Order: sequence, then structure tokens, then C-alpha cells
Amino acid sequence: MTAANDPTAQNDRFMGAPTQAIAAHDGAPLATQVGDTLRLQLNRPAQHNRLDPADIDALQRVLDRVGSENTLRAILITGAGERSFSSGYTLEALTSQLDQRFERMLDTLESLPQVTIAALNGSVYGGATDLALCCDLRLGTAGMRMFMPAARFGLHYYPGGLRRYVNRIGLSAASKLFLTGMTIESEEMLRIGFLTEVVAREELAARVQAYLSAIELTDPNVVGQMKRHLRAVAERTADFAELDRAYQQSLNSAELKRRVKTLLKQS
Repeated sequence: MTAANDPTAQNDRFMGAPTQAIAAHDGAPLATQVGDTLRLQLNRPAQHNRLDPADIDALQRVLDRVGSENTLRAILITGAGERSFSSGYTLEALTSQLDQRFERMLDTLESLPQVTIAALNGSVYGGATDLALCCDLRLGTAGMRMFMPAARFGLHYYPGGLRRYVNRIGLSAASKLFLTGMTIESEEMLRIGFLTEVVAREELAARVQAYLSAIELTDPNVVGQMKRHLRAVAERTADFAELDRAYQQSLNSAELKRRVKTLLKQS
């Protein structure tokens, strides 16, 4: 079947768009920008899209730039191939090159003002599960699996990862995954809130497109503020006076008036 006749390809806005590696080393992640959306694709399918130290440095540079790029509305992260989204940090570097760079890169991803989506094209393991949890939305495929093997390695996980796990999926689910290293599948991943949605593999590109199309209709300034405030509320660090100021400012904004006027004309 050719790309022109493949319904999955037709629902992929990135099909045929210029793509380039974000660094010169072999297996560096790939970047594709279409309009106001940037896709970052992990690029070692034969090794389950593992993340090497050089990948972490390259991703940090990209995310630092993206954080101040106000023309981007959404960041999509996915993996190459069909077997795995990512197996996380490469085992060969676990004892010698696992330092604060990995946690810092993930904290940067989590704090981006843009909407971030993890399109999990396959199973996800180890540190890549935290990479997915950094994203606002996580779309998975039926039959995928995940596990967190830190305890098997004798590794006490870093603070940011523990915080995200507990905040995103709760203490009970985080305890099961961290303290046993057990594998869970897509149905349980959805039930505990690790996944936002589960679709058939052939529907993933179309579902990603639906989310991106919906995001394009939103006000990016309000989205960026609410994203930051939602996280603060979840972590019980919110300044509710600040939240109220943001609410009042939006009520009096020219953008709200413009959007309501447009909606009334369309009704």
C-alpha cells in the first residue's frame, strides 16, 4: 500500500514534511515542524528508541529554545517504528552517565507553556514512562505495556520522577509500579490515568490530529496560564489570588470579546 492510499498516512499531518535530526550523532531524535506544531521523534527503533546521554543534551537544547518560542502551540513526542515508544535511559550509561541532566530535561519539558502530547506508538519502559508523564496528554495504543524497573536495578528514583508519578497516577498505582517493577498493559494504564486515551494502532495518527486541531482553536495565552495553574492546584502550591487575577484579566481581555463576538456571528 502506498502512502497516498494509506488512510493512516492521510491522517498524519507530518507526512512528507521536512524532517531533520536535532544533533549530529547517530540515532539523534528527529524534529519536524508543521505550522505551529513541533514533533520530536525518538529515533532508535531497533533498540526500542532508547535514550543516550547525547540525546538528553540535544533535547535540552531544543526544549530551552521551544520554551521561549511563542509561535508554537503544541509539542508532540513519539517514537520511530511500531514496537516501542521508548525503553528509557540506555543501560550502558546507567551507572556512569546518569546524572541530573535527565531530570533537568524532563522538568523543562513538563514546564513548557505549550500543550505537550505523548503519542505512544508502542510500549514504554523505565525513564521513558516519566518522559510520557511530563506531557499533558498521553495517547496510547491497545496492547501496549509499561513497567518501571528502577528497584530491580537498585536505583532510588530521582525526586522529580517520584513527584510526577504520585501527582499523575496516585500513590497506590505509583507504589505498585515502583515497588514491584510489575508490568501492566494498556487497559490498566488507562484506568490509573497513565494514559489519557487508548486507540487502535491504525487510529493513533488520526486521534493525534483531532487533538491538534482542537488545540488550534484555543487561546494560547490562556492555555499557557491554565496549564501552569492546573499543575499548581494539583501540587497544592497554588496561589488562588493569582488564579483569580488571571480569571479577572481574561474576563476583561480584548481576546475574549473578539472570540465571543465571532462565536455569536457563527451561531
